[in-house]
Amino acid sequence: MKILYAGTPSVAVPPLVHLADRPDVEILAVLTRTDAPVGRKKVLTPSPVAQEAQRRGLPVLKANRIDAELTARIRDLGADVAAVVAYGALVPQAALDAVPHGWINLHFSLLPQWRGAAPVQRALMAGDTVLGASTFLLEAGLDTGPVVGTMTDEVRPEDTAGTVLERLSRTAAPLLADSLRAVVEGTARPAAQQGDVTLAPKLTAQDGRVRWADPALAVVRRVRGTTPEPGAWTQLDGRRIKLEGVTARPDVRDLAPGECELRGGAVLVGTGSGAVQLGTVQPAGKKTMDAAAWARGHNTEGRVVFE
Repeated sequence: MKILYAGTPSVAVPPLVHLADRPDVEILAVLTRTDAPVGRKKVLTPSPVAQEAQRRGLPVLKANRIDAELTARIRDLGADVAAVVAYGALVPQAALDAVPHGWINLHFSLLPQWRGAAPVQRALMAGDTVLGASTFLLEAGLDTGPVVGTMTDEVRPEDTAGTVLERLSRTAAPLLADSLRAVVEGTARPAAQQGDVTLAPKLTAQDGRVRWADPALAVVRRVRGTTPEPGAWTQLDGRRIKLEGVTARPDVRDLAPGECELRGGAVLVGTGSGAVQLGTVQPAGKKTMDAAAWARGHNTEGRVVFE
């Protein structure tokens, strides 16, 4: 089976590795986005997928949009099918038609739930307890194509968007490989998506801002869903503080929303219903630290109020 693989971020690396290691798969080329600035010095850096492809000696095509010239190159590859995992750009109809058996997308949700760029993040923020992955035939619409296969995954107490995506990127890789094989061999039975549609637009920095007037459970869900990116945060004295590892403390009910206090080694913050306990914090310009160590250094023996 000859394939074109399209993907960009780290979550797209495990499926690439799985396919590259299979004896029945030949990856003709890897399509990824162009090098992007990384770090404080903004050094142009190949995508994680590009780095893995280069390490394996696979031909790499870099493009942020698929134009007529790239479409012709894709057609000339002679791939049977294309695999897509978080490539990050729309695939126009001409390019879809350039591969005989189409493009199979691995999406980290149980479609039609959470169509869009941030399915796991939005699902955790909404409080979903069962997540999953779907493979579907790519078409012009946003994650609207018929589903080839699915798998489910239960949310764990310690999960964040980062841990779920890392896990699904590994466990769903065989699903992608099996779906590609079934489509090429003609044994797949793609089915139209059924059920209520929910959307998962890309997160912005503002999605990570904690709203202390929300109930404690909603605060915890927001932190989990925005960890590690774009990051959950609050403000104190006009400066941002990044938050991770936040847990609900429904037994604490005497703190006003945003009111923070160190009690017996635990840093507690009031919400609209109960309180939460902070795990780690990262003040602007500093390293991540234990919340209690930060509180002692900030002298929160008295109370402070997050904005």
